[in-house]
Amino acid sequence: MDAEQSLSGLTVNRLLEEVAARTPAPGGGAVAAFAAALAAGLTGMAARIDDHQQVSAARADELRAAATALADADVAAHRAYWLATHTPREDDPWMWPSRLREAFDDTVDVPLEVVRVAEQVTLLAAALASGGEPRRRGNAVAAALLAAAAANAAALLVAENLAGDPEDVRAGCALGLAAAARRCADGLVSA
Repeated sequence: MDAEQSLSGLTVNRLLEEVAARTPAPGGGAVAAFAAALAAGLTGMAARIDDHQQVSAARADELRAAATALADADVAAHRAYWLATHTPREDDPWMWPSRLREAFDDTVDVPLEVVRVAEQVTLLAAALASGGEPRRRGNAVAAALLAAAAANAAALLVAENLAGDPEDVRAGCALGLAAAARRCADGLVSA
């Protein structure tokens, strides 16, 4: 895949091929972001069933756009980290550690933002599912479940990336938001 090419510009089949390829990106973060974007799209569709839910539909559209952008950001973060780790220290010995740290932080911060967006999609979809409109409940519940899964997948990536730094609070933040999303979605299924 071309470094300048957006994942959202690919056909579904090409995207699936890129994910399945023997490359580090697009990987779990980008896939979680797309899952959140799909859930937001489904949430927007469920909201549009009712003319009184246009604010919810607009918010779902915002979240879908944010999640889609995060898929590309995740790929860019992993490319930048790979480049930083493969640049000889001798090329810029003073800046190399900070560039490496910045690139690493992006591989944590982007999936953390995916968790945040996915958790917001979960809450929005859950509110629509609980709103009493039977025509939208199934799709809203499906959206909440998908968004919660995206949040949990991205949170796992944050925690994995930070496994060597137990003092970093970003892992706990990601896992906490993901757990809240999971409880919210699970509550819809058991209701």
